[in-house]
Amino acid sequence: MGCNLRDLASPEDTNMAAMAGKRVGIDSFLLAFQFLTTIRDRSPTGDGGPLRADNGKVVAHLMGFLARASTMLAKGVKPVFIFDGEHPELKAEEMGARRARREEAEVQWKAALAEGDYATAQKMAQRCVRYTPEMVEESMEMLHLMGIPAFRAKAEGEAQAAVMAANGQLDAVATQDWDALLYGAPVVIRNFSSDGSRRMGRIIHAQRIELKQLLDDNEISREQLIDLAIMIGTDFHPGIRGIGPKTGLKLIKAHGTIEAVCAEKDKEIPERLDEIRAVFHNHPVVEVANEDLIQGDVDVDGLRKFLVEERQFSEKRFNNAIEQLESVGLVRSGGQTSLFSF
Repeated sequence: MGCNLRDLASPEDTNMAAMAGKRVGIDSFLLAFQFLTTIRDRSPTGDGGPLRADNGKVVAHLMGFLARASTMLAKGVKPVFIFDGEHPELKAEEMGARRARREEAEVQWKAALAEGDYATAQKMAQRCVRYTPEMVEESMEMLHLMGIPAFRAKAEGEAQAAVMAANGQLDAVATQDWDALLYGAPVVIRNFSSDGSRRMGRIIHAQRIELKQLLDDNEISREQLIDLAIMIGTDFHPGIRGIGPKTGLKLIKAHGTIEAVCAEKDKEIPERLDEIRAVFHNHPVVEVANEDLIQGDVDVDGLRKFLVEERQFSEKRFNNAIEQLESVGLVRSGGQTSLFSF
């Protein structure tokens, strides 16, 4: 999840409809994990794992993407789904820690199943979810059948989206990861796809954060924001002990750079500091042509084969999605206007 900049931001409530007509880059890996951990087997003797079709294929991620993407399109949003590529080498330690936590959870999950403790098994199952390369390819194939641009980033998905937004190819970046601001995204929307849903009895609202406002409100530059984030801690560095967001902000405003702060506070300068800064300033990205970001028509027959015939989606679930897509004129099937013309 990167660096938590919540204490520095002044987000404004918004909603999906406010982005009608806008091209929004979707940080897809975070969404996929949300689907895999929430759309799962919760039956009395279920293992708690992601929901599967009768043929054993995991379909939770596809159910989630189908529902969210259809809703976005129906509300006039032009989504571009961006999936992670290869993580930077600097993130190896963080990825290793995540893998270790997942493997430990898997041990506990299997032990609970063996003991018939399904409550514990279902709890631990959420912690050992994997979004495999095969699932990524399936997700992109389904989105392409829906006419939606979807591709892999060169490295971090939210960074790819941020750079594209900074270059004017996207109007906003939808992600839970605050690091998108560090990568230069002018506008970040959190809770975008879950806007209006309930969590712990409360209604979730989408929140809009503008990079310029955050910098102006805190009277710092983007370079100083990046240095502040490194001091707090990011996926690429654990941070400097004893420095949180508020203390870090005071120090960076007073001294200007990490080096100056460390000199003043007698702290060790973070190792590979210039490399970490470069990850945020010059993140590797794939070049995407503007014409490849245009929403196309839905391949109804292809989508039906992919979901209903091969992955046992119900006709009702499929038709509900098609109805939403038809409402914005994206459905074409043979010579008839739409699947529901007759």
